[in-house]
Amino acid sequence: MYHLATTTSNGPRTAMITHTTHPSGTPNTPQQTPQQAADPAVARGVLADAVEATATTPAYIVFALPGTSYALHLRTPTPTADLRPALGKRAVGTIRCRARRADVVSTGGRYVEPVIGRPRRVQGTILEIRPTQNAIVVSAGGAASVDGQPLPIVCELTAPNQRAESLAVGQLVSMDVHEGATFTFVR
Repeated sequence: MYHLATTTSNGPRTAMITHTTHPSGTPNTPQQTPQQAADPAVARGVLADAVEATATTPAYIVFALPGTSYALHLRTPTPTADLRPALGKRAVGTIRCRARRADVVSTGGRYVEPVIGRPRRVQGTILEIRPTQNAIVVSAGGAASVDGQPLPIVCELTAPNQRAESLAVGQLVSMDVHEGATFTFVR
């Protein structure tokens, strides 16, 4: 266990960083299925809630990232009634959104805004280019991760003259996204 002490204008502040190891002495590493290891777009989190549709709002799930305040409202093709038994359990799947336009930026971090609610703005580094879908996979969770994995979001580019292949893996991009981000379960 490591300790990191910092001082602020309001006095000392201590943060604790932990590192665990397996009894054999090797670091614990997350176990992945071959499908998850092969697809950088697989997101991991917790199914916090499944909200039924109302007269003005379509049904959605609340996808939470443990240890953070993230509670993303995402539409899903799975009926919410079928999801009730899985509430509070691990959710593994793909988050997709339609981006108005992706702009390469040189400053800022990786994030989804707002932290609670439907995604409106996404910023992160490009993990993968998908030219046939005119989409990019963006690591957008900042320090938020589950099992040491980033928060990947597949962003379809909808600007008329923007092509995914004009961007490069590793670039930091920022974009506004259309309403209707989705989550598709992989298991």
